Amino acid sequence: MTPLLSWLDNPSPQRGIRFATPEGWDFWSYERLAELVRSCAAALVRAGVPAGGRVTVIEENGPRFVGFFFGSMLAGATPSPVAPRPSFGDRERYDDHLAGVLSATRPDLIVDNGNLQVGAPASVDRPLADLALLQFTSGTSGRVKGVRLPFAALEANIRAIAAWLEMKPEDATASWLPVHHDMGLVGCLLAPIVTGSDLWLMSPSDFVRNPLRYLRCFGEQGACLTAMPAFGLDHIVRRVRPASLDGMDFSRWRAVIVGAERVTNGSLERFATLGAPFGLSHNALLPAYGLAEATLAVTGLPLRTGWQTVPRDGTTIVGCGTPLPGAKVTVVDGEIVVGGDSVPDGEVRTGDAGFLHNGQLYVIGRLGDSVKIRGRSLFAEDIDAGIAAACGETQGRLATLLGTVGERTRVVVLMERPASAWHSAAHSVATVLAEDADIETIALPSGAIARTSSGKPRRRELWRAYLAGELSPSRMPERTPSASGTR
Repeated sequence: MTPLLSWLDNPSPQRGIRFATPEGWDFWSYERLAELVRSCAAALVRAGVPAGGRVTVIEENGPRFVGFFFGSMLAGATPSPVAPRPSFGDRERYDDHLAGVLSATRPDLIVDNGNLQVGAPASVDRPLADLALLQFTSGTSGRVKGVRLPFAALEANIRAIAAWLEMKPEDATASWLPVHHDMGLVGCLLAPIVTGSDLWLMSPSDFVRNPLRYLRCFGEQGACLTAMPAFGLDHIVRRVRPASLDGMDFSRWRAVIVGAERVTNGSLERFATLGAPFGLSHNALLPAYGLAEATLAVTGLPLRTGWQTVPRDGTTIVGCGTPLPGAKVTVVDGEIVVGGDSVPDGEVRTGDAGFLHNGQLYVIGRLGDSVKIRGRSLFAEDIDAGIAAACGETQGRLATLLGTVGERTRVVVLMERPASAWHSAAHSVATVLAEDADIETIALPSGAIARTSSGKPRRRELWRAYLAGELSPSRMPERTPSASGTR
């Protein structure tokens, strides 16, 4: 029996998952969830899912997702989680994404927002499928990409995460990450379930509306583990006032894993400053690096050590820790290459640029999101970081696009703010970093910058839209590096 299902044999009636509801928290013990999993497995068999089949699970962060995810495994099938429509916002883009996933998966059944009714628990006796999980991501390019994960790889990554964080049944995790995403699924759902520890689970929209509710999980309810992209830290700092944290105690908060996008020193420092008066340790923030092709986690900062930084071309690069147990990391011609127990294909060239220093991995940016100017590689993430610092903004509201128009390198800076608030500072930073390039700034309405589910800008998709003239606000005259353009 795989550890991913062994919890079903003797589930705890005291520990489990608290799902956020408008009224409060809906507690499902692992004993109750185990009954739901067996009911969902029986429902899948009745619906005609064959042994070795595939089930696309399109459910929100709730009990049904847990039931049908593990129920698929119990029924001898492979689950393939897909984002529900509300998480995309853009209906046409969602339809394209879903069509790509379904074409690649060819599922035997789609479980979508309550379309399959669940009956009484029933015994299902089937061998495990060859694959534990079909994990999909559209990435920064917008193209659907599938990762086939065998049980051995998924189990190895969960073991590595649990060892890294010293997870034990007495711990509690809190998360708002979507469970269809690798960080939310593997790190914040499967790891707590396999270790038998409590979980407080919100939806991303709950977190966006009320980040203080999320913080109460740590300051009042005793949760001590979490993970999120850096934009989550920025959102908390932007929305939560220190006075609203009075009476909270963050001293038990052991780990805030920060990954999924480039981690900035500013995001870490601002969040640490917010939490410090209430007991949050500076060393609780743990920058990390991972990707779906390696199941999830590859490197992470060891507990209780404090993050490190190095200067590079006028910006500060944050170290993402050392390889987790069973992981291997090398850098070949500037590209991060990962391998190990959690990488089903043996070795993956990640497409990310980085370097190793004193045993730690430092991530610079995407190789496809860079240009060469006078022989030097310029990364979009470097410009994002510089502009965010100069404008006092978070990187969640801007994106830099790099490309060639005619024979000239062009830098296009997008920000979801009126141009008057940031145009001059952004142009100054971009001109310094991208000397001898044409600079253009574009002001967009809130939410207009297309992003992946982990918050990364879809730069290639945005560049195509820019070239097609589809970035909406009226365009002002373009200028050369000695001046600037905006729209």
